[in-house]
Amino acid sequence: MEKQKLLHIYQYIIEQGDTGIRVVDVEGNLIIYNQKMRELEGIDTIDFENYRAHEIIDFENEQSEIYHVLQSEKPLINHKKTFWNKKNQEVTYISNIYPLHEQQELIGAVEFARDITQLEFMMYRPLRRYGAPLTFDIITAVSAVMKDVIQKAKIVALSKMPVLLIGESGTGIDMIAEGIHHDLQQPNQAFVTMICRRDEETILKQFEKYIAKEEQITFFAERIEYLSIEAQEKIVALFEQHPHHGHMMIASVGKDPIDLIQERALSKNLYRLFSSITIYIPPLRERKEDIMPFINDYFQRHRDQYGSSIEALSPEVTELFLNYDWPGNLKELEVLLDEMTNIITTETVIDVNLLPPHFKWKIQNSLPTEEQNSSELFIIENSNDLRPLDHYMKEVEAYYITKALEMHDGNISKTAEALGIRRQSLQYRMKNFQIDAKQFVK
Repeated sequence: MEKQKLLHIYQYIIEQGDTGIRVVDVEGNLIIYNQKMRELEGIDTIDFENYRAHEIIDFENEQSEIYHVLQSEKPLINHKKTFWNKKNQEVTYISNIYPLHEQQELIGAVEFARDITQLEFMMYRPLRRYGAPLTFDIITAVSAVMKDVIQKAKIVALSKMPVLLIGESGTGIDMIAEGIHHDLQQPNQAFVTMICRRDEETILKQFEKYIAKEEQITFFAERIEYLSIEAQEKIVALFEQHPHHGHMMIASVGKDPIDLIQERALSKNLYRLFSSITIYIPPLRERKEDIMPFINDYFQRHRDQYGSSIEALSPEVTELFLNYDWPGNLKELEVLLDEMTNIITTETVIDVNLLPPHFKWKIQNSLPTEEQNSSELFIIENSNDLRPLDHYMKEVEAYYITKALEMHDGNISKTAEALGIRRQSLQYRMKNFQIDAKQFVK
């Protein structure tokens, strides 16, 4: 009887706590999988009853953390994980996973997961890039339009007036915002980024908390048009209630604010708050003279940090880069450089054969004739084409997924079904390979 009472108590504790708990045996079968863990991973009660344990924890995937703990019999502590769950929600949690032993024999593993998704919505810290404060001196600006942007941003830093930054994703708006913060004549103590594409209730609570502080803070509301009109009005009201604190307010939008007002995506009162100063950051396709200086700076940092020998792009790759429209702007370029430099060994020049397959696919009409046939992307003709097998397999996988998404007009569910994998698994791979399904939507 006492054992039965204890069992009920343990079950109550497991289900009522705010910690996700998962226990599996050595074969990956679920022993405990509490409500909080199901919420984190987007598993409904019906799904829980129907799914096999292996399917839920992706046990056969060698990247599964619990799989590694069972294999190594060593605990995994403070592991941070961000992923899209089965309800297509972005979730971040920190987990501790421990092997379970009975009389020195491994019998399973237990995972304790703490949800930190809301904490990720706001970063309360001075931002850094490349190990140093991101000042205007660090930003690569050769083109006349970007020099003009920085000049206007410096004026904003002097006046400390609210400013609205306008531009596409990846253009470097966040860098301009940080540059303004670090260039303030009377420095602020902190830089707070509000990622407005996420939970607005959390954003408003955090904004209300920090704006009442005595210390001076620079707020950067990234893509503020994603907040509801009501939330935008509340931000205006809170900012106007605390004018004496010396806070700095910076916001960004993805397109013309007048169009956003007409679409009822932007509050008129919020626009009036920023209407004194607005700065347009042009996309990379309108300032291609910034491409090569950015790449040269990137290579310099790579040599300094990793001791590599990389010096430049080949003339063919340079021409391809200058002819490409860069829909993802500087961020797309930086991610591409990351991919290529990750697989170099002693190379001093980035040649066409180092371009990832998914990028070759995007620009295949611009490639030399011998490179245009997609079936030839993976042909090995000589020793110079050889590279580590794991990198090669990732390139093949990225190319295959890209082609599948193209054939299904960017429909993730249909693509996952055609590939014989789960939707979540496809989304995980797309995130790893920086593949955006929107580019395939017709």
